[in-house]
Amino acid sequence: MRRHFLADLVETITAAALDKKGEDLQILDLAGRTIIADAFAIITGRSKIQTRSIADSISQAVQRAGFRIARVEGYADGNWILLDAGSVIVHVFTPEQRQFYNLERLWGSHDERRVQSL
Repeated sequence: MRRHFLADLVETITAAALDKKGEDLQILDLAGRTIIADAFAIITGRSKIQTRSIADSISQAVQRAGFRIARVEGYADGNWILLDAGSVIVHVFTPEQRQFYNLERLWGSHDERRVQSL
């Protein structure tokens, strides 16, 4: 049941991000690797305006689907917006910030597990 819940949440986040033309969306499977989340969703927006639009779209879609956003960080700045959706932490970056922080390198595994393994 937990995996079904997680897959539904990931699907909701993915659809909302792509609806606002989010780019290079990646889902990192963190199951068993940390207690903070089961997955990271990493998305690029071309500008601060677009990152905010993507974050708004995700937040609204998640809430409409019956999930909860516990916390939002970085919205005012817009370079790196973090949405805590419980099992999934969403990171919406401008291209420069995504390259600088490179979460895929820090949290990705050698086998590059993605949403398909959820």
